Amino acid sequence: MSNDSAAYALDNAWVRRSFDRASAGYDSAAVLQADVRTVLLQRLELTSLAPRVALDAGAGTGHASRELKRRYPGAHVIALDFSLGMLRTAARQRSWLRPFARVCAAAERLPLVDASVDLIVSNFMLQWSDLDPVLAEFRRVLAPRGALTFTTLGPDSLRELRHAWAQVDAHARVSQFMDMHDIGDALVRAGFVAPVLDVDRYTLYYADVRRLALDLKAVGARNATRGRARGLTTPRKFAQMQAAYERYRDAGRLPATYEVVFGQAWAPLNTAPRRVGADAHVSLEDVKRQLATSRDS
Repeated sequence: MSNDSAAYALDNAWVRRSFDRASAGYDSAAVLQADVRTVLLQRLELTSLAPRVALDAGAGTGHASRELKRRYPGAHVIALDFSLGMLRTAARQRSWLRPFARVCAAAERLPLVDASVDLIVSNFMLQWSDLDPVLAEFRRVLAPRGALTFTTLGPDSLRELRHAWAQVDAHARVSQFMDMHDIGDALVRAGFVAPVLDVDRYTLYYADVRRLALDLKAVGARNATRGRARGLTTPRKFAQMQAAYERYRDAGRLPATYEVVFGQAWAPLNTAPRRVGADAHVSLEDVKRQLATSRDS
């Protein structure tokens, strides 16, 4: 299954503009993104990776790039994003002790030579991308036994908002996100081996729908589907959506559910697919146990 179908097709120019506009205030609203980034990077502690070149794909405001440079001081770290606004904000995370390069480019067309990267980390980028071309590019630039570790959103994300809008009209009001199994199939199509995927669910709570809408806009997560309704939403339709969303209110708060897919895969040692790096595969449950242990110690 490919995300180039009508349900998953995105207006890439709209996505880029959304993140450019969100870049200045992104960090103040990106609570979920920061929490998930922490777990994603914790997974690296359970591997024996020693990358010479590490790529932070969809680097956003640069926090993961800074952490990669701290974790691998000898590595050349590249922060790549297609939003120039995000990369300008990412400059705040650089220092003379922890420098990293910034590259403005689309992940579907990486300006990197074949087999030049040892580690790719990507937090919450794939859901805003054309999945098959991106994974093909990741596979192309990864060196033999190179690792890809990522997060993306699954189909249950923002289900309450999606269902509430469905009561109003038939337009695509919330982006569609791919199932974990389809992502796994895409990894295999791209030539990766030994993919490991896990799902975790997060719930954020809001006093009202307007606060949720403001947070989504603040992190650039605006509806970018090509089939979205054009023009401004009328007050009457927004009020109808609010009324439908109220059915989910619990203990005075409205939930917003996020299904987060954590994935890891490897470039093969040679062109023949084979299982590599088996001792470095880390499940989400392993990470949770280590995090619990570190908090209790």
